Parts: sequence; C-alpha cells; structure tokens
Amino acid sequence: MIRRRTLKTETRAVGVGVHSGLKTELVLRPAPPDTGVVFTRTDLPERTPIAVNAFAVSDTRMASTISPGGDPSLPKVQTIEHLMSAVAGLGIDNLFVDISAEEVPILDGSSAAFVYVLQSAGVVMQDAPKRFIRVKKAVEVREGEGATLKWARLEPYHGYALSFEIEFNHPAVDATGRRVEFDFSKGVYKRDIARARTFGFAKDVEMMRARGLGRGGSMDNVIVVDEQRVLNGEGLRYDDEFVKHKLLDAIGDLHIAGRPLLARYTAYKSGHALNNRLLRALLADESAFETVSFEHDADAPAGFAELAPAW
Repeated sequence: MIRRRTLKTETRAVGVGVHSGLKTELVLRPAPPDTGVVFTRTDLPERTPIAVNAFAVSDTRMASTISPGGDPSLPKVQTIEHLMSAVAGLGIDNLFVDISAEEVPILDGSSAAFVYVLQSAGVVMQDAPKRFIRVKKAVEVREGEGATLKWARLEPYHGYALSFEIEFNHPAVDATGRRVEFDFSKGVYKRDIARARTFGFAKDVEMMRARGLGRGGSMDNVIVVDEQRVLNGEGLRYDDEFVKHKLLDAIGDLHIAGRPLLARYTAYKSGHALNNRLLRALLADESAFETVSFEHDADAPAGFAELAPAW
C-alpha cells in the first residue's frame, strides 16, 4: 500500500518574509492522517486554523496567499509556495505549520532549506492509504493573446510530470535555458529543482517597495538581474535556474490542491494566479478527475512508494 507521510518529530525554521521584511518563526509538527497541511497564525489572539486547499487561496499577486475559506478579510498566510513545493517534493501529506507572522520566511529564496529542515525532522509513513487526485481528461486555462499569452494545462498521466517554458526577452535570462521538464518518477526533486532561487529585476525594486513588497529581499535570497546580467557574485546554481524556479513555484502552487496529483502539467509563462485557476477549473469538473489510492506498490507510478533519501 502507498501510505501517507508526516514528520517524525517537530522542527523549526526562522527567517524574514521576502515581502514583509518581518522576522518569522515556523514550527512544523507531525499531523494525523486526513489532516492535510494546516497553518495556524500563533501571533494572533484567535488562532484560526487555515487548511491548505485550492479554494483557500485569497491572493496571487507576487505569491500564493491563503485565508480561511479564501476570504481575504480574514487572517492570511502569504508566500506559501516554496514550503509547499518542498512538502510536495518529499511526498508529505499531513503537516501542522505554526507561524508567528503573516508570511512564510524566504530563507535562501529556494525550497532547499525547507527540504533540509523537513528531512532533518524525519519523514515517516502513516497507517493510512495515500490519496491522489488523478486527472482523467485535459483541463486548460489561458490568459491574454499574442505577446501577452499565458497558459497552463493538466492532462492524464500515470505519474507526475511537469514542463514549464518562460519568455522574458532579457539577455541574462535568454542566455540560460528557457524550458525545463521534470518527472517525479525519474528525477530527484532536491537535486534537480529544490535549489532554484526566486529572481527579480533591479529596475522593479523601487516600484515593489512602494507597494509594500520586497522589503525582505536581498542578494542572499533573490537572484537580482540588471539590464544585462546577474548581479549576484556567486552566479547561478543551475544553468537554467530561472525556469527551474518557475517550475518549483508551480509544484508548490499545485500541491495546494490538498492531495498530490497524478497528471502531466504543461505551462507557458504561467504564474500563481493561473496555476490556481487551473486547479479550480479541474476541481469544478467532476468528470475531469478522480481520487485514487494504490493497495499494491506495483500498481503505482515508479518511485512513488519510496521515501526520498536523507541529506
């Protein structure tokens, strides 16, 4: 039986929010089967749980933000995508996340530190079958036309494979790979994807900070690009780090579905908003998906029964 996973012990992470600039502590705790991923704001007098699901997303400007029932007037947790990407990469199903402010810390701008923290706590199997959302027919969402066109699609696939293409028309980005593919049955998430950092353009910094964004961003946690080149002294971690980070984000955004997907995801210039629209379009069509478990490991996609190796 492919079983659900949670943490073995409690663990912590401390850092600043990339947009808020506020210091934040995360306490990540084991959770029983059928919990899913649940955030709780410990800085508020009323500690309302915020369960992660596609309809809890209340804002997608620059990050994925959730609120109870998706109500933007209620307490929120923003920038959850990197942590959710790490959770997806390790196949974790059930997790309590206590957070001391409204934004998940950016750490080094990738999901690698979250992978390290989670694996250091230990990932354990639970005595309950893992439930997947299996896509049965293609679902696609599109936005814009011509040069502004963006789209994202989910199609049936026995496993979980993703393909992402970017187009920024910028010399530093164009000099790297603009398209990446990753298959969870064949690749190693923490090696191939997890270290890709978020990126931004120097010309946008003043505008973002005027809008109350990017206050915690620095070259310690963001790849910064001017008109021609990458400004970070150490350069890139991957030859195609820009597009790999967009794929990392997509993995996190799609794991907000509440259960892991069995599907092929393909996207062109997609982002947090379009990824969430895609999930909602899928879940709105009952003929497009089904919930499945695997009683026998041999019936599951290759590699899905094994725990990711420790660091």
